[in-house]
Amino acid sequence: MSQTSMAQPTADQPLAHLTLNKWFSYQDGVFLPLNNTPNRQQGLFSIAFAGDFNMSDVDNIIDFLAKNNQTVTAICQYQPDLGLAPALCFYAQNADQAINPLILEKFSNTLDCQLVQVATPPNLYEPGLLVMDMDSTAITIECIDEIARLADVYDDVASVTALAMAGKLDFSESLNQRVAKLEGIEKSLIEDLKSALPLMPGIKVLCQILKQHDWYLAIASGGFVPFAERVQELINLDEVHANVLEFKDNKLTGKVLGTIVDAQQKAVVLESLQKKLGLEKIQTVAIGDGANDLVMMAKAGLGVAVHGKPKVVEQAQAAICRGSLLQLLYMLAIPLNKESNI
Repeated sequence: MSQTSMAQPTADQPLAHLTLNKWFSYQDGVFLPLNNTPNRQQGLFSIAFAGDFNMSDVDNIIDFLAKNNQTVTAICQYQPDLGLAPALCFYAQNADQAINPLILEKFSNTLDCQLVQVATPPNLYEPGLLVMDMDSTAITIECIDEIARLADVYDDVASVTALAMAGKLDFSESLNQRVAKLEGIEKSLIEDLKSALPLMPGIKVLCQILKQHDWYLAIASGGFVPFAERVQELINLDEVHANVLEFKDNKLTGKVLGTIVDAQQKAVVLESLQKKLGLEKIQTVAIGDGANDLVMMAKAGLGVAVHGKPKVVEQAQAAICRGSLLQLLYMLAIPLNKESNI
């Protein structure tokens, strides 16, 4: 046991003395190394990331969790990728009631960081499944709104999109309303838009890392097949599910063909892929930003809102409210053994 671990640090002291990937107990300003790691199947893991942490932050987070009936029994500092700053994981062994993500966000803003809670976290180092929304999740735009710009009906379409994403309008109804306004758009303009899709920061590296660990990657999108197939090429996805636009004489007819990929269909995609791959639920992750992603996220072992609307953040298990999607790794790579217990 090193003397550094036994020392009582000052409030503004950085946490460099905490060995990465090692678990410590903490009481009255003193860290003590633990011989075992937490049980993945028990308790809650509170992850603080995207901040420059010191001892005062540790105390503030522990006090905040205690006020919400969560007693921290172990702490770990870890860094899942060199592209990410170290994060802190606070383990509450006997906690079972997670804090509302909106409350977590409000508190973490006071520390200029992000804070999420995860129960039974997935294991990056075992095969898994990630199903993602496309528009405003895998890419930074809403493709239907951008098509609407080309038809000079952006305001009409964007207002309906906003209602649908906020859960105030049935998605299938809203999709048909919006697509109807796109009648007459030239297919060549769709191709131009497809060729310049802006990826969400961090998504490409995230997918590369997941593929290295035998994860299966898919899109389940209320958007459209041409764009989903382009994203598939850009980030090496295994499959995509999206809506089919009807063209006639190389122009949009204003109609959608086949089964609409709505909230329920997204959940069907996730569950069917989980079954096909023979995965436990714990190894399935869904991410999205809109209300029509909530059913899919609830069916996954871990559902994460990414840059989501407040309603989505509140109902998700965890939320990335700002920054790169590579930060999803914080929730997948907590240093835990498959069978561990403290």
